Amino acid sequence: MSTIMPNEPQNPLWRSPVTAADRLLLEIQRTIVEGEIESGSKISEPELARQFNVSRAPLREALARLERCHLIERTPNAGARVVKLSREGLCALYQIREELEGLACRLAAENMDDAEIQQVQELLNQHLDTQRVREGESYYQEAGDLDFHYRIILGSKNPYLINMLCDELYFLVRMYRVQLGMNGPRVSRAFDEHKAIINAIANRDGELADLLMRRHIAASRGNIELKLQQLGK
Repeated sequence: MSTIMPNEPQNPLWRSPVTAADRLLLEIQRTIVEGEIESGSKISEPELARQFNVSRAPLREALARLERCHLIERTPNAGARVVKLSREGLCALYQIREELEGLACRLAAENMDDAEIQQVQELLNQHLDTQRVREGESYYQEAGDLDFHYRIILGSKNPYLINMLCDELYFLVRMYRVQLGMNGPRVSRAFDEHKAIINAIANRDGELADLLMRRHIAASRGNIELKLQQLGK
């Protein structure tokens, strides 16, 4: 009996943008994730259509896809808004992230080949060489293949897990990370934790890699939660 695999994720990270809605989705995702469109702000279709110089049809398709990846939310009689960053939302999201990315590490230790592991190690070396990680100033990771977490998730080789983490939740996680978690005193510690995780995967110690990833995400959640508290959110 054949196994039914999940559909290929609709996230443009998986392929080059083809349609107008693909290109529009990438651009609106970026503006929301980086805070150019503020969290909690109301979505105005006419305003976005003017801003991005598009018709309403591709805009509505892009907004529907943004809703599926939790960057916008609709309320009856109130329309659509960008998701609001909050401590409650963070805790709910990171509880799931901690479990699923821990599992991804365990599977990556079994399924990544040596060349893939070396590529991730080289990626971390690039992060250290090109960013202000040593000084603890900033640690910005581009989306997709330049993101340590994304590469580990792909390394799990589990299509259902990849679909959940890289299609459904990825950009919401990035929104918290980019706006609240990629600078400050935690930067150098986060980098060292990344190194320890990939070393455990290289040693084929899935149990340790799982534990280290869970601790890493829990520490990141605590750091972001503190910033949200300071901002009164």
